[in-house]
Amino acid sequence: MDVRSNEPYWLIKNALPKSYPSLKASLSKDILIIGGGITGALMAYKLITEGKHVVLVERRDVCNGSTAASTSMLQYEIDTPLHQLIEQRGLTCAVTSYRQGEKAIKTIHDISKAIKSDCHFSYKKSVYFCSSKKDIDFLKKEYKARKVQGFSVTWLDAKALGAMGLNAVAAIVSKCGAVMDVYKFANDLLKHCSEKGLQVYDRTSVETIQHGKQGMVCTLNNGHTINSQHVIHCTGYESVETLKDNIIDLKSTYALASEAFETIPQAFKDHIFWNTDEPYLYFRATSDNRLIVGGGDEAFKYAKKRDALLSKKETELSQAFSKCFPNIPFVADYSWAGTFGETKDGLPYMGQPHPEKNEHYILGFGGNGITFSVMGMDAIVPSLEGAAHAYLDYYRFGR
Repeated sequence: MDVRSNEPYWLIKNALPKSYPSLKASLSKDILIIGGGITGALMAYKLITEGKHVVLVERRDVCNGSTAASTSMLQYEIDTPLHQLIEQRGLTCAVTSYRQGEKAIKTIHDISKAIKSDCHFSYKKSVYFCSSKKDIDFLKKEYKARKVQGFSVTWLDAKALGAMGLNAVAAIVSKCGAVMDVYKFANDLLKHCSEKGLQVYDRTSVETIQHGKQGMVCTLNNGHTINSQHVIHCTGYESVETLKDNIIDLKSTYALASEAFETIPQAFKDHIFWNTDEPYLYFRATSDNRLIVGGGDEAFKYAKKRDALLSKKETELSQAFSKCFPNIPFVADYSWAGTFGETKDGLPYMGQPHPEKNEHYILGFGGNGITFSVMGMDAIVPSLEGAAHAYLDYYRFGR
């Protein structure tokens, strides 16, 4: 699947940090990770740290799928609002999912420091705002749900938001949020892991997986094979190619990066923004003084149709930014499109779709793919060992 268009801003900014060879001979390894984006990199980091013997393959250059198209906003907030998630999945699952999102942001910061990644991680406050008075009651209900559960949130009215430079009628401000360059972080993770024993091969895709008494034989696009005891699929939205379950609705999404400002506009120095629209808009600043706006989601049909809308979406997103921040001039410099998936409850899928097969999936769907993938680090070893874990229940297949 073609999961992105153009060359996203992150690729232009970073070029190609490190390349890996394709696999040119058959091999055996206890664990095979399929997918060399942020999810695969985090799983590799966890397993290498645990002393496991791991090989990772990626059909493109590493980190060049959805990871390259990410806007790299980190939020504990899930696409499904907390008060609605409580109704859908119950109090414990809903609150735990939000709480662990908070923890995941700190974990990313800790890992980035441990591996000395220059990924420009920076904590920000998250502003969840509405532009229409009809959404105020909805936002108040969400504010109350978070407040009751002990989340650090404050309420801002139109006057306070106007002083910030945002044209909106109300907002929930959360203390916990962050931004980073996830493309750089994922590349740094893979480099770190390869120095610790991970074998990485890009331009290498798995075509078939055969199950036998001695494990699995994975046949590659070049005819070579990898024998393994476990396979971990970290293929994101491309997992629709290997899963029979219809668990996601694919969407096309769009993003713009502005020309660089001399200094970051004041509103963006300490905040990231997203709104209650459906589909929602989101805004952040970068380390080189650009602003990113994303959204304009459409139902995904095929890549050419997605990309054909890019020019129209550039105009729509630029206008949307100007409506929300009328005093900040936005001149688009880069634009790109990507494909992502939404689940019915906004939560990820983790574990084994078929318990009799040693194929495991860590799929961080929706707008929280990065934080969900961090949470997947806690679930992957229990999944491999057949042990119980809360995430393997909350985010199980067939739920």
